[in-house]
Amino acid sequence: MRTARVFQQDQFAGILESVGDGSFRFTYAPGFRGEPVSLTMPTTQRIWAFPQFPPPFEGLLPEGGQLDALLRHRKLDRHDFFGQLLAVGHDVVGSLRIEEAA
Repeated sequence: MRTARVFQQDQFAGILESVGDGSFRFTYAPGFRGEPVSLTMPTTQRIWAFPQFPPPFEGLLPEGGQLDALLRHRKLDRHDFFGQLLAVGHDVVGSLRIEEAA
């Protein structure tokens, strides 16, 4: 299982996990009261489950030439969205930051 720590405006917001069956789960951190990580993922629901890579996070990934360069440079698979997110998570558009969890 792969996990990432997600920060919203430099505040720890929660954990994104790749579940063994190919699905994904995002869990807001206990006590998190900031802006949601996505307007489609309000904080009123603490756990979000997705059958495939979550669209709000997929929208943060590079495309076109930037994606090709990232895949070559990091030796990532084109379908490894989680790996791509971890590779660019420190510098994504908007107020989020994503870091690999130990």
